[in-house]
Amino acid sequence: MSSKRLRKALCWAALAPALACSAAAFAAETSAGGVALPLKVGFVYVSPVGEAGWSWQQDEGRRQMEEAMKGKVVTQYVEDVPEGADAERVIRDLAQQGNKLIFTTSFGFMNPTLKVARQFPDVKFVHSTGYKTAPNVATTNARFYEARYLAGIVAGKMTKTNIAGYVGAFPIPEVLQGINAFTRGMRSVNPKAQVHVIWVNSWFDPGKERDAALALMGQGADIVTHHTDSTATVQAAEEKGKYAIAYHSDMSKFGPHAQLAAVTHHWGKYFTKEVQDVLDGTWKSDQTWGGLGTGMTAIEGFGDAVPEEVRKLVEEKKAEIIAGKLNPFAAPVVDNKGKTLLASGALDDAALNKMNYYVQGVAGSLPTQ
Repeated sequence: MSSKRLRKALCWAALAPALACSAAAFAAETSAGGVALPLKVGFVYVSPVGEAGWSWQQDEGRRQMEEAMKGKVVTQYVEDVPEGADAERVIRDLAQQGNKLIFTTSFGFMNPTLKVARQFPDVKFVHSTGYKTAPNVATTNARFYEARYLAGIVAGKMTKTNIAGYVGAFPIPEVLQGINAFTRGMRSVNPKAQVHVIWVNSWFDPGKERDAALALMGQGADIVTHHTDSTATVQAAEEKGKYAIAYHSDMSKFGPHAQLAAVTHHWGKYFTKEVQDVLDGTWKSDQTWGGLGTGMTAIEGFGDAVPEEVRKLVEEKKAEIIAGKLNPFAAPVVDNKGKTLLASGALDDAALNKMNYYVQGVAGSLPTQ
């Protein structure tokens, strides 16, 4: 062997252990699906995380996922991100920072998510409450309306004035499903019940939410609820000695006497599954819509004022919904102008996602867009 070839052979021999160690280290730092570990996962929140509410529940899910996937993921989040151009900028920034899975957690993040996803085809995106997908964009939502129906039963049993107030964010199908399911649940046990709605045109504006709740109580509502992100509605009810149904989170510490129950959301198991699917190389661009049966929505946090027989009734109806024996939108579905929209069967998912009306029992008219 020439001296040159000998030196080359000795060099490779010397390098071999290092190369083997490097290969072993690389194998140890990748998942079963060949994904580099730890997986970087980003979250975009439309409101401050705070102590309760929509973004709080999303962040609780993030923390639960991080604990379940300890050592396999690192996460980061950006809170209080307005829908629109700011959202697009934030989502793009998270992708540029190396996040390979990004959760965008508000309806208005839908188009910004899709736009950024086209620019980063190797990044997976999950958009909450939207309906548009792409090869690297999945959607998720919860059937909040199932728990809303149960909350309506509580309100129908507890009201003395037969009027409940509802603080709404935007008149989109998701919010209308909640208003209408709550009303149908309320009237299933109290046919005289009515629901009054005030729209605040914001997901998170505690001042507007409080003003709306006070106005609804001024209209005779002795129970108020909300589809907005802050605790303002529950706090207003506590201040005025009225009842409240909390939304997103158990808000009993903000209204210990006011809260009758809370319709809550739970994302930890879902986030964990999405992360595991990415690591396994099995992630799909699909649509998830879980309800009471999957634990993505629940009714909990019952106040002391709620009698045991009412809690028992709620549990019975919950079991019926999970078993498929009770559908909150089973026919007849009649709008608040008296028009029959569905004479038999039940609203399917396509109809639910196009909901643009109030059902019988909701006062007033939808705002024109």
